[in-house]
Amino acid sequence: MDPRTEISSLGEFGLIDHLTQNIELKNASSILGVGDDAAVIDHFGKQTVVSTDLLIENIHFDLMYTPLRHLGYKAVVVNLSDIYAMNATPTQILISLAFSNRFSLEALDEFYEGVYAACEKYDVDLLGGDTSSSQKGFIISVTAIGEVSPDQFVQRGTAREGDLLCCSGDLGAAYLGLVFLEREKKIFLESPGIKPDLEGEKYVIGRMLKPEAAKEVIAFFEKENIRPTAMMDISDGLSSEILHLCKKSNLGCVVYEEKIPIAEETRNAAFKFELDPTACALSGGEDYELLFTIQQADYDKLVLNEKISVIGYMTTPEEGKKIMTRGGNKFDITAQGWNAFTQ
Repeated sequence: MDPRTEISSLGEFGLIDHLTQNIELKNASSILGVGDDAAVIDHFGKQTVVSTDLLIENIHFDLMYTPLRHLGYKAVVVNLSDIYAMNATPTQILISLAFSNRFSLEALDEFYEGVYAACEKYDVDLLGGDTSSSQKGFIISVTAIGEVSPDQFVQRGTAREGDLLCCSGDLGAAYLGLVFLEREKKIFLESPGIKPDLEGEKYVIGRMLKPEAAKEVIAFFEKENIRPTAMMDISDGLSSEILHLCKKSNLGCVVYEEKIPIAEETRNAAFKFELDPTACALSGGEDYELLFTIQQADYDKLVLNEKISVIGYMTTPEEGKKIMTRGGNKFDITAQGWNAFTQ
């Protein structure tokens, strides 16, 4: 039996010392980190970008099939994705946790292994946070801080008519990963002796449990001197995000179904559940890719990057938000993305 150390045996300050003992600040902008009443940051003339997210057990994640190490990693990445969506570079994070006494010190160590792994990969510093007890469940709050050259940040409401509508990566995999995990959870609850059958689904399950932020895309923009006219991350499904971008920009759009990037592994997974891969991409969510618009003059630069797809273009608001199917039919885009308040 694995050893279990009760968190209460350390006390609040002992726990903080334990969880933060391996922090090493790497960014020049991180002036002061853990150990004082507040952290100090200096972005040396750049503008500061801030975003925060809550992750709540049984609303945003299920510990029956989510390893704590993966959860720590994902908690960081989903916040960094918001910073990248502003055309900025993340530099620091703060993490606050609330947990019940069913969590041991070893469990928190596992969670923080994922946190530190994400910090290492994305070159961000953990500057501190807070801990508290919870009556039930595990609650995670992450604040991400980033920097951007003056007035180079990109909003979601500044697209222009005629701009190309693009996205990074491929879509729908995370949703299919969730479908597989929920199926196996149901089977386990009904028949605990049956082992999970996830053969061949490594890609979609990985996209669900351990997503990545589009760091390389922002680096590509900088290298090729591309500044999107509007941008946001895809966390609630492509259709929802397209509608957000159109509403904020007061524009319509045309999206081509055949241009929506879907990995072969995602298509195969969808067919196993008799689901439409396009519907999974449009309404699934948790992809953490980037949706953005660019001026047509930048198109030749985009084709240099195979991780970017042009999926449509922006139109007048009177033309509506439309999707053109493979069969040549045009339909209104509707939002069926994930909503935390309906869970």
